[in-house]
Amino acid sequence: MYASTPMGLSNLPTTPKPNPPQPTSITAHQTDQSTLDPDAEPQLRKLKGSAQLNRWSRARAVRSGRKLDRPVHRAATAVEERPAAPSAEPTTPASVEEEASEVYGAKSIYMVSDGTGWTAEHSVNAALGQFDHCLVDRVCPVNTHLFSGIDDSERLVKIINQAAKEGAMLVYTLADPSLAESAQQACRIWGIPSTDILGPITEAIGSHLGVSPSGLPRGAPGRSSHLSEEYFRRIEAIEFTIKQDDGALPENLHKADVILAGVSRTGKTPLSTYLAHKGYKVANVPLVMGVPVPKTLFEIDPEKVFGLTINPAILQTIRRARAKSLGFSEEIRSNYSEMDYVREELEFARRIFAKNPSWPVIEVTGKAIEETAAVILRLYHDRKNKCSMPRISKRY
Repeated sequence: MYASTPMGLSNLPTTPKPNPPQPTSITAHQTDQSTLDPDAEPQLRKLKGSAQLNRWSRARAVRSGRKLDRPVHRAATAVEERPAAPSAEPTTPASVEEEASEVYGAKSIYMVSDGTGWTAEHSVNAALGQFDHCLVDRVCPVNTHLFSGIDDSERLVKIINQAAKEGAMLVYTLADPSLAESAQQACRIWGIPSTDILGPITEAIGSHLGVSPSGLPRGAPGRSSHLSEEYFRRIEAIEFTIKQDDGALPENLHKADVILAGVSRTGKTPLSTYLAHKGYKVANVPLVMGVPVPKTLFEIDPEKVFGLTINPAILQTIRRARAKSLGFSEEIRSNYSEMDYVREELEFARRIFAKNPSWPVIEVTGKAIEETAAVILRLYHDRKNKCSMPRISKRY
């Protein structure tokens, strides 16, 4: 392990060698087989932008009154197709490379973990959500690269070396303090911006509890098995939710922790699956005109039931796409995705919700599954624990 071998950090170059960012993804197999020469020049690859996104961007610019400018790289491409004319001031390779980097280059973020990398990946994705305004328009493209199961110093150094060549940022979750310290030292020597996600919060919790952390990654020998009672409860919840999908087995509704009710295409099934992976037994009941609602839905604890509703125009769009993907005929499609029918079905569901005022009704229009699930879980735990302040509580 690294604790017994100094990893050769003393032999690392003391001056950082920044190079243009490289948009190509680097795999762990590539890093193991390459010598990773810091002086090697990465090959630049042109990013393929989306024509649809470009049209959306131009439409937004027109609506906002901004002046439309043609992208620089299009003009450069047109010039490259013709023979180069003599120039009084020849362009140096360095300036061409720098210009290409600005036009085609993408910033790289390396995520390194000694476990599955789930924490690092989701933390980076959550942070990137704050940059949708430029990521969508490809103004600041980003490439993320996940390296999981990195539990020895040699592989860690190779990855950091490659990050230095790409001019990448390093984000790591390393439970082993020696590996975390090595990553920090190597990043400092090579001049790589880095963020330790796990270290600061682990130290803070250890200080709060008055107990030192184990320093062992998940799945390491000496740690408690993942096959705990909670794990098997989660598996049981997933199996239950699959069997209860789309109104199946209504006699088992009383066994569910959460029951979702709503018209077709309001996201009941994916939302049920997401909640099941968190350990909740979920049943979903479709509300369809002309189809009797199961009586058990009105006989169980009403605090378990959550209604889902959606904007009719959005629902119509979703249903049309669904009908087309299933190959429905025009006759069937008109009865399923026409606006009049959509409005009638939503009104049918609204009347059911009105007769059961204890059911919270959640508007899912424009919400991600995670957002709707957070609302449901907050309400579920507030009711269960009789909390006056919104929270999602869990005991360890």
